[in-house]
Amino acid sequence: MTDLVRAEMIEPILTTGASARIDADVAPQFAVGDAVIARNLNPHTHTRLPRYVRGKRGTVERDHGVFLFPDTHAVGQGGKPQHVYSVRFEASELWGPDGTQGDALFIDMWDDYLEPA
Repeated sequence: MTDLVRAEMIEPILTTGASARIDADVAPQFAVGDAVIARNLNPHTHTRLPRYVRGKRGTVERDHGVFLFPDTHAVGQGGKPQHVYSVRFEASELWGPDGTQGDALFIDMWDDYLEPA
């Protein structure tokens, strides 16, 4: 049996507010306040890691808990449960001098997308 999402599953998922959050005992790799770098990954398959944050430094602001990892789950390679963090990236880190000083972007990122800074 596969754990891929099939077409007939989409409407019930959207209408019930299904979540990829799971109850699993997985140790977090990062803590609130940790400096991190978004890994520079370029997979040939699905990813939710935005290109504009790859290789950029940020700070973990919140741990949302454990969720299925969409990169493996979407291609039938299992859920690979891991923590998801809200990571703050300064606008100047993302866009250089074009980024407004004091502005920031918060992106939810899985453990596999991050490395210690």
